[in-house]
Amino acid sequence: MKDAWDRFNWLWEILFAVAYLATTTLVLLDETDPVRSVVAVGALTALALTYLLWGRRVVRDDGHLKQRWALALVIVALVAVAMFANTTSSFILFMVCPLLFSTLDFRPAAVLTTLVILLSPLSSIAADGLRGPALHILLPMTAILVVFGILSGKFILHVIEESRARADLIDRLEASQAEVARLSREAGTAAERERLAREIHDTLAQGFTSIVTLAEAIESELDTDPAAARRHVELAARTARENLAEARTMVAALAPADLTAGSLVDAVRRQADRLADEAGIAVRYEVDDQLPALGMAGEVVLLRGAQEALTNVRRHAGASAVSVRLSVVDGAVRLSVRDDGTGFDPDGVSGFGLRGMRSRAEQVGGRLSVRSGPSGTELTLEVPA
Repeated sequence: MKDAWDRFNWLWEILFAVAYLATTTLVLLDETDPVRSVVAVGALTALALTYLLWGRRVVRDDGHLKQRWALALVIVALVAVAMFANTTSSFILFMVCPLLFSTLDFRPAAVLTTLVILLSPLSSIAADGLRGPALHILLPMTAILVVFGILSGKFILHVIEESRARADLIDRLEASQAEVARLSREAGTAAERERLAREIHDTLAQGFTSIVTLAEAIESELDTDPAAARRHVELAARTARENLAEARTMVAALAPADLTAGSLVDAVRRQADRLADEAGIAVRYEVDDQLPALGMAGEVVLLRGAQEALTNVRRHAGASAVSVRLSVVDGAVRLSVRDDGTGFDPDGVSGFGLRGMRSRAEQVGGRLSVRSGPSGTELTLEVPA
């Protein structure tokens, strides 16, 4: 209700001001008895001051029931004094009727509005009797004013109820927006945690696994094959440096270090070469001519997919040959990694690797498929160009 008054307050103020000034002027021009004139104008002025100093606050702040009833009764009393002092004061009803409906509920407001409208012919009868010259005009006008007052009051209450409903709806929408914002923050935090988990799994964890594998190989080669041990020390140092670069990049929230240092083709080739150097597996790398340009998100998905697939080959497949291919198929860039290892059951794998790859692909509108059997495994990852 307060919102409705805040929005249309200036219209109410103009209506009340015009009604007060016009009625007071008419009373002063019409009344020849100075006592009656002073009483009528005094009651009208008291009515205006009552509204300005008290009524506005009660109506705007949706005051308690006792306050609203007290205000309504004071209004009726002042109107009665003004009308019985001078019947012309009935023009103040243009101010009083809307104020009553703004103060009380519909039924009591309708009763009091009818009462104050009936005061007009009653004051005429009290002043001039049943044969008063204005009574024959006041009676039909009173009937019209009662109907008009009740209908206009119904409209006023309808506007106020709609304002209350809108205010309530706005409150609920604001609460819903706050809840959505909270859930969005939580979802964003969860997504960021999952992203970081994938990043760590696809980069740092795999790099540390390589370092551990190389360290074990170095330990067994120190006495028997110093040259191989030195080569593996170099590989371990290179892997550690790359892991450090990845960690710094991750902290800075930039693209993967392999992609900042070159193209996707070069980054995947480095992964393939690393597998060949570390595991001694024959790796064939093929790239179609003129790969379409991909966004950073798509390139990250393909690079992480290649890292995960080649890490799985090294750790689990027991393969002797691996084929890595980047190609263009139906407007998408496809990464295919095929090995001749022992294979596995893709549906029975519960680790984070394949799940993380599939989640990454879906985030950019791509898809992941894995076919595996006793003769080897083929992983296919597609990202739209």
